[in-house]
Order: sequence, then C-alpha cells, then structure tokens
Amino acid sequence: MQRKAYATGAALVAALAVGTVGCTGGSGTGGAAADSKPGTVGTAAATAPPGTYRDLPEPCGAVDTGLLKAMLPGAGSSSPEDEDGAEGGDETPAAYEGEQTVTYDDDRRVGCRWKSSTGMGSRHLLVDFERVVSYDPAVSDDERAVRLYEDMVLEAGIPSSPPSDEESPGSGRETDGDGTEDGGEADEASQESGEPAESDGGDDGAGEDGARDGSGEPGTAVPQPAPGAALAPRPLEDVGDAAYIDDELVTADSGVHRDITLVFRTGNVIVTVEYEQWVTDKRRLPDSAELQEKALKLAGQLAGEFRD
Repeated sequence: MQRKAYATGAALVAALAVGTVGCTGGSGTGGAAADSKPGTVGTAAATAPPGTYRDLPEPCGAVDTGLLKAMLPGAGSSSPEDEDGAEGGDETPAAYEGEQTVTYDDDRRVGCRWKSSTGMGSRHLLVDFERVVSYDPAVSDDERAVRLYEDMVLEAGIPSSPPSDEESPGSGRETDGDGTEDGGEADEASQESGEPAESDGGDDGAGEDGARDGSGEPGTAVPQPAPGAALAPRPLEDVGDAAYIDDELVTADSGVHRDITLVFRTGNVIVTVEYEQWVTDKRRLPDSAELQEKALKLAGQLAGEFRD
C-alpha cells in the first residue's frame, strides 16, 4: 500500500512539472517584446563612439624649454640674484626638466611641476593632462569631458561672457590669507611708501615700452592690454574647444602671491595650467598682465600639440 501511494504521488508531481514548463514556454513566446535582453542588444548597437584622444603626451616634455625659461626666470642659474637671470651661476638645464606628479593611472592622468626661486620670491608652474573616459555606453568620452569642464567652470565662478571694460583691469580676485576678499594690502603699502607697486622681477618685463617679448629677452615689446581692458577671470576664445582663465591675488603675513589658473578642453582631454608668483615684499605686486600672457602662450602651445 505504501509503495502504491508513493507511485501515485510521483506521477502527480511529474504532471505538475510538465504543466509548469508548458505555461512558461507559452508565456515566454508571448512576452518576448517585454524582455530586457532585446533592449540591451539595441543599446549596445548604439554605443557612443570612443574619445577623440586615446593617449596623453609626456608631461615634463610637453613645454618648450624656451617658454619655460621665460616663465621661470632664474631657474637655470645655480646662484641666481635676479629673476631675469642676468646674474648668477652657470646654466643648469636640469632645472627645466620638471618633476612628474604622482597619479594612480598614467593612461588617464599625468602632470609635471617646475619651480624657480630667487631672493625676491619664487614662481611655480604645473601642467596637468586628464583624459576623460565615459563608462556609460550612451555617453561618449567627449560628451563626458564637456560635462566635467562645465562643472569646473561653475566651481571656479567663471562668468558666461567676458567682463566689460568697466571692470578693474589686472586686479583679479584679491583675498587675504584666509581667502576672504581684501581691498589690496599691497596697494596700501605702496601708497604709504610713496612708491608704485612693482613686480618682484626688478626690471623683468620692464623697459621703455614696459614689456619684453615672450622669450624674456629685451627689445621686442609684448602687446599690452588696451586701457580699461579687463584681466579678470573670464572665458577664453581660440584655445582648444573651450577655455577659461582665473586670476587670484592672495595676501598673507608671509607675503603676496598671484595664482593664474587656465583650463581648456580639447576633445576628451582637459588641460590645466597653474602658474603662480610669490613675493615677500607686499609693495611689489606680481604683474597680472605678464603672468596671464605667459600662461596664454603656454596654453596655445599645448593646444597646438593636440591639433598636430
């Protein structure tokens, strides 16, 4: 009796299983349009194209040595006395080799730093390359780079259009050591001493025409901004696909420094140039026009390398 009951129960279970399979097969045929797999195949077929650039330049070799000498006066002298390098020891090319920054993925991000120091202060230069990669198959690398660049613009507070001529030229954003707005302590010191504010380079960048050429050699005048032309943070034209420049003057107990940040995007690569000048004498303000001009020349050179 027990064996007969077990056989009957096993037959019932087998019948139910056949019925379940039959139902599943029937509903699967009718519900194929609602299944997620066909949609996945369609998305893969419309995958966004890869980025414009698949690799990055060697960062410490990306900047022309002649431009480095102009941006870092005194760096090539073993015992410099003046920023223009007119006095000092023998030329040391190793000073322009730079120091590569540490990154976690050299295929995605690389950078290089340079520095020059004199008795009047120091200058610092950083060049950073980031190759943007999108992990969303519906968004291309270039589109992802556009979004990241726009986030950087918002974070820096860059206006959507260049400032008007009424804005104060060359001042940038002035802050004290705590990052709050400052009326220009260095200007006040200059007024108290009866002497005009100067850059820390002595006669660096100065002459009868008030300028030197991009190589740092006297003789050829650098085009100067027209009176009233704004040097405040602003978007730039003709540098990559999109670009902006930021200019900040910071005063602290130890001295004054002006920080120029220039960022441009080309394809799926975002390039950042940070150029700073530090001085200990608050009466000798770093020259905004000079620093911006040199940063612009460097950005133009780097953008040109991507076009080649």
